[in-house]
Amino acid sequence: MVVSQLATRSRRQAREWALLAQVASSLLERAEVSSELERIGDDLAAALGTERARVVLDPASATPEEGETYPLSAGGRPVGTIVLADVRARGSAARRRVLPALASLLGMAIDRERLGHEAVEAETLRRSDAMKTAILRAVSHDLRTPLMAILTSASALVRPDFALSEEERHELLETVLEEARRLDHLVANLLDLSRLQAGAAQPRTELVSIDDLVVEALDGLGDDAARVEVSLPDDPPTVRVDGQQVQRALANLLENALKYSSSADPVRMRVASTSSEVMLRVIDRGPGVAAGDFERIFAPFQRGSAPWGRGAGLGLAIAQGFAEANGGRVWVESHEGQGATFVLALPLARMEVAT
Repeated sequence: MVVSQLATRSRRQAREWALLAQVASSLLERAEVSSELERIGDDLAAALGTERARVVLDPASATPEEGETYPLSAGGRPVGTIVLADVRARGSAARRRVLPALASLLGMAIDRERLGHEAVEAETLRRSDAMKTAILRAVSHDLRTPLMAILTSASALVRPDFALSEEERHELLETVLEEARRLDHLVANLLDLSRLQAGAAQPRTELVSIDDLVVEALDGLGDDAARVEVSLPDDPPTVRVDGQQVQRALANLLENALKYSSSADPVRMRVASTSSEVMLRVIDRGPGVAAGDFERIFAPFQRGSAPWGRGAGLGLAIAQGFAEANGGRVWVESHEGQGATFVLALPLARMEVAT
């Protein structure tokens, strides 16, 4: 009898330690404590020999009608409540052994989960503050510069004491128009970026020929389009995309290449296809991109580390966002000082043949 009782006690304690080990393992592997509570309750009921056990973190949701309640505390603070149904008096020793250890495990897991949530919130706030700072910088510089040019030119035009020739008036009016276009372009980029970040830029796809996208992108460049040399295949491929979004992405890549190229150097665009993609390569003869900037330049409000970088840093981010929204991708190939090639890859449209 003594040997039998010792063996039974040993098996019971082994089940209890196995339960605690399993609970510790599951809480360490899972980030959310709440997702493990039901399984912990089932294992606890089996270990304590009760009909049902429930672990709750909110004391208000534990009612006496369900069974006996046992508060769980760790470090002197409550961490939850265990509700046991059909409790047996002979299991009181097991409960004294298991429940404090379980409370300690839950307390550590809850603290870890809380610290994790706080770290995520802190990182979200940090990124939000960084984005706000970048937007303020863009507003203070990239919006103020054209505004000052417009105000200066307009003030000169309306002052009666300024004797201006027709040529001078024409130049001032051209300045107003050019800077107003710059403002319009910057505001449009800011709106596009906000739509992409909010997930509101859902593409309206249709079958579009690549040559049509190229022509539309060149039309948006105005007089600068004459500096772009285009090479298209004899049979232009077709893609299923949102034509307006992809045209904006391609136009931004072309504008970026023109901005960093000498006015004497052309920008080349080459179109080629693989078995699954069509790739549009925009090749410039500018100063190139440092290897460490390959990823960074596609982030909003980021420019290359070279001193010649200028602009709000939105064009490449928007190009990448619109490309990815349409199932494509954008990357850069470059050696610093030897120009850069920006590649826009789009999935080829699958043509269904009626049988």
